[in-house]
Amino acid sequence: MQITWKKVTGVAAAILLIGYFVSIWWSIEPDVIQPQQLSVDTGKQVVGYATTTSLILTMETLLSKNGGWLSNDVTPPSVFMDNMPAFEFGALEQARDLALIMRKEFSRSQSQSTADKDLLAAHSKLNIEHTSWLVPSAEGEYKDAIKLLKLYRAKIADTNNQEAQFYARADNLNEWLKEIQKRLGSMSQRLSASVGQERLNTDLAGDSEASQSTPKQASQQIKTSWWKIDDVFYETRGATWALLNFMKAIEVDFADVLRKKNAEVSLQQIIRELEETQQPIWSPIILNGSGFGVVANHSLVMANYISRANAAVIDLTNLLTKG
Repeated sequence: MQITWKKVTGVAAAILLIGYFVSIWWSIEPDVIQPQQLSVDTGKQVVGYATTTSLILTMETLLSKNGGWLSNDVTPPSVFMDNMPAFEFGALEQARDLALIMRKEFSRSQSQSTADKDLLAAHSKLNIEHTSWLVPSAEGEYKDAIKLLKLYRAKIADTNNQEAQFYARADNLNEWLKEIQKRLGSMSQRLSASVGQERLNTDLAGDSEASQSTPKQASQQIKTSWWKIDDVFYETRGATWALLNFMKAIEVDFADVLRKKNAEVSLQQIIRELEETQQPIWSPIILNGSGFGVVANHSLVMANYISRANAAVIDLTNLLTKG
């Protein structure tokens, strides 16, 4: 059989076309977790069940969505994709933060109490490099973490097991919200840098005696690389998707605390702002127009929702502290 350049070109074009459509299919973002998925099968409310379940479902969804876990794939077409891996990393960072707070705060009654061994191991496995593909693979470690989280969830749901606990208190919820504030603040800054701006150095503001290891300039020009704008956008989108899942669970597990502090509306406002970040994207690419230019800037729109969500988180933190 004679092989001609025409046949080779046709096969190559067909492979590229198939790869293109596969990459589109794999780029479809997962749905947000629904409240009914967070409830106990028996119908009896168990404190901590919703939060633990939201973390489990978030990780399971990332591993089982179209294409599975793409961040560590080294073969086409996923090796050429960057939006979904950025989405995965953003969601994973939020999962790591929640796992850390569950280990340090939610599962411990006081500073001198011991950490739950399953949560300790789960958090460790979630911290493996998300691009690891050989030994151990990211998927394998994350699946092990899910199994450990399910063990912890089974323990807190067992009324005969008093060793494993989940404490829904205002103070430990505040510890998680402080982490959220830092994450959202960083996301907002990175998104806003899509158009470039001069930022003043406020690192030591508020303390005349403060110092830092390496002096910095009084002002600095910050601008996100044109090649990284879509990555930052989708990383933020993944982070807010996971955070939205977790906030819906917090609304269940911390209902009594929120009611006592009259803070239910504040949490609902956070959820509403996060839901706005998950609106469908109708443009085939992430546009990067100037602030008031003719072309839209998706990063600045996302930064607006992030900033409003962060403001609502700060309000909720203040209510839990002083309310």
